[in-house]
Amino acid sequence: MSPAQKKAPLHIGISLGNIGALHDGLGEYALQLGSRIAAQAPRWREEYGVRFDFHLRERFVGLFGDAVGYLTVERWQRLRHVRPVPYALWHSLHQHNKNLPPRDCGLRLVTIHDLNYAHAGGAWTVWRQQRRMRRLLARTDELVAISRWTADDVRRQLGWSGPITVIHNGARNFVAAPRRPLPGWADGDARPFLYHLSRMSPSKNPQALIGLARAWPEMTFVLCGPPGDDTRRLRDAVDLPNVQFHLGIDDDQKAWAYAHCAGFLFPSLAEGFGLPPIEAMHFGKPVFLARRSCLPEIGGDAADYFDDFDGAAMRAVVERGLRRAAEPGRAEAVRAHAAQFDWDRAAGDYLALYRRLLGLPGAADGAAAPG
Repeated sequence: MSPAQKKAPLHIGISLGNIGALHDGLGEYALQLGSRIAAQAPRWREEYGVRFDFHLRERFVGLFGDAVGYLTVERWQRLRHVRPVPYALWHSLHQHNKNLPPRDCGLRLVTIHDLNYAHAGGAWTVWRQQRRMRRLLARTDELVAISRWTADDVRRQLGWSGPITVIHNGARNFVAAPRRPLPGWADGDARPFLYHLSRMSPSKNPQALIGLARAWPEMTFVLCGPPGDDTRRLRDAVDLPNVQFHLGIDDDQKAWAYAHCAGFLFPSLAEGFGLPPIEAMHFGKPVFLARRSCLPEIGGDAADYFDDFDGAAMRAVVERGLRRAAEPGRAEAVRAHAAQFDWDRAAGDYLALYRRLLGLPGAADGAAAPG
């Protein structure tokens, strides 16, 4: 560390904004990325004179250990955000963060996860969200997108012409995790079932799964997700003997379902990345995706795709994919595809980007893909 760095440490702020839960997609992203950045904080302080501060809700203070600092989110920061020390870089981890960067901070970086409102919202929602996003971009210097699809969508929908870097998310591997059967199931249960995991909002296209279940009465469908309004509404509206709903499952139950399912279904209409399909692929499972938004980019040749959401047409795709899954080497190829989406690699790419933006020396932590 140079004498100048010792006298004037650089501060990097990483803002989770108002993320209130760690079990959904944004929470998982923030937890996995934040914990890895925090693990590098002592080295960065020693080598570069850089201090990391996490900006988050008060109940999460201490989440990333004592090698980093903590700043609490306050409502007034949506109007004016002042800090006693300047921040060389302020990174907002998602586009839903309504808190302003600190006044007089240096570079302002935002990660964009998706513009799903533009593909699944009504006219009023699209207009309102477009206006909000343009205000966000007006106070941003650089962007990260979690898929090439999202990067292209930002340019197409918002006219962004500034720098944008693509850094794919990682996806946790639950293969070695503890497993506990879902209610009504046992480890030795040989009944085949097809598995779906999401919050089951309209953009996740759960109605297509119900149509598939009607067209395939002899197959069991297990639909899991958080105990939210969308999941409860769908559960209460569906009365099919071959459809089960399990809401609020934990990681042990999630791992069991991935390990024992015949295949994983994810016919989502709008995604920025899509973690559950990759989690299923870690188990070598056949995965069935909508050929929409980023899903062909993320699923690649390791997945099968729905082009038609008619129940009979979807059944034909799944039956064909299940037969292909039995071919020699297929499961290994699926696992190899999933392995490229790694949280350590993603964190290395973010750290390499931070260093590039701040002009810090040293070997690359990772290699982010250009947008």
